[in-house]
Amino acid sequence: MLHSLHNLLAPAVAQRLTLVINHVLGAEAVATVRLRPHAGRSLALSLDGWPRLLPAPPDLRWRITPAGLLEWCDEDPAGVPDLGVRLDASNPALLVARTLAGDAPAVQIEGDAQLAGDVNWLLHNLRWDVEADLERLFGPLVAHQLHRLGSALARALRSALRLASEGASGLAERMRSGRP
Repeated sequence: MLHSLHNLLAPAVAQRLTLVINHVLGAEAVATVRLRPHAGRSLALSLDGWPRLLPAPPDLRWRITPAGLLEWCDEDPAGVPDLGVRLDASNPALLVARTLAGDAPAVQIEGDAQLAGDVNWLLHNLRWDVEADLERLFGPLVAHQLHRLGSALARALRSALRLASEGASGLAERMRSGRP
């Protein structure tokens, strides 16, 4: 049952993720300009070390379109991608916590150096303007308030995760050293 549910949800999640990525890329002309020269090349994202108890997330693969956007490759394409990005996901909760806290996850990159440089630039320079999207739906006043509330909640969550991470690492250190 869980396997069937996973097979239904994984493609839907990958499609929605592609839409969100393309929304962010399309909002900044410089992003699509940087990707256009790489049209036809492929990017792959895989999560290494995923715990066996959890349903395995699919490896994600996209092809860069002539418009400088991404197209999800839902079939299992043959061959090595032009750029492969592998994340250590042996502890998914820690990976999410560190990402929410603003820490860049440990990645291993293989492939085309120019494409890697452009993708790296995009990762460090693109930001999703959530408030502008909310404004289109709710108007400027409500959007501003929702954005402030969301930002406050995100800061509180990052702070709580950082404290929990520091507490867990301190506890682990005390256990290793035999201190109470």
